[in-house]
Amino acid sequence: MTTTRFRRTLLLGAAAGVAIALGVPLAASAHVHVDPGTASAGSTETLTFAFSHGCDGSPTSALVIDVPEGVGNVTPVVQGGWTITRELSADGVPTQVTFTSDVPVEDGLKATVSLDALFDESAADTSIAFPVTQVCVDGETAWTEVAEDGQTEDDLESPAPVVEVGPVSADGDGHGDHGDAAEGDGHDEGSGDSSEAAASDSGDPVARWLAAGGLVAGIAALVVVLVRGRSRKS
Repeated sequence: MTTTRFRRTLLLGAAAGVAIALGVPLAASAHVHVDPGTASAGSTETLTFAFSHGCDGSPTSALVIDVPEGVGNVTPVVQGGWTITRELSADGVPTQVTFTSDVPVEDGLKATVSLDALFDESAADTSIAFPVTQVCVDGETAWTEVAEDGQTEDDLESPAPVVEVGPVSADGDGHGDHGDAAEGDGHDEGSGDSSEAAASDSGDPVARWLAAGGLVAGIAALVVVLVRGRSRKS
């Protein structure tokens, strides 16, 4: 192999390493995430749903969140840039919450919506999935898939955000730290003037490690190119 061809091969390897480093976090962010991912049974937790992508590049116009079994009540959090509507059961408990963006969120920008969720005591030691439909200017994505035995979230194309519910809260009042909000504040709708968006996403630990490995591989390849070049000149 000639020096030129050798250098070209290593440079291509370096480029591939950098591409992996950049691509893995982007792929990992292509979900609707929920934070926190854990809660105590019998308590209320403020859940924040985040996304930083559209539907095949199309801007996001709304997030529709279905209230699953095991959640006794939810109270949407009013925030700027979103209009909130609810579907209610006969007893007045929300069964679905829709956050509609005043201005569609462009692909590549991060946006969040939040709601207070009261977890039933009967949900202790279970995993509760929140089905979310991401509605876009062109098309939509249903984030509803749940991993079965032997599967992980990485095996799914459109995983639903999942909250791991632990034992009954030790607080003893059944409402946790946000009990007052869980009872409702009398507001059915909310709106604001600007979209809460930012051009970043935290990804996950696995993505960070893979990205770091890709960068190391790329740097190592570049070092080899320089060393081989100097040795051949000498």
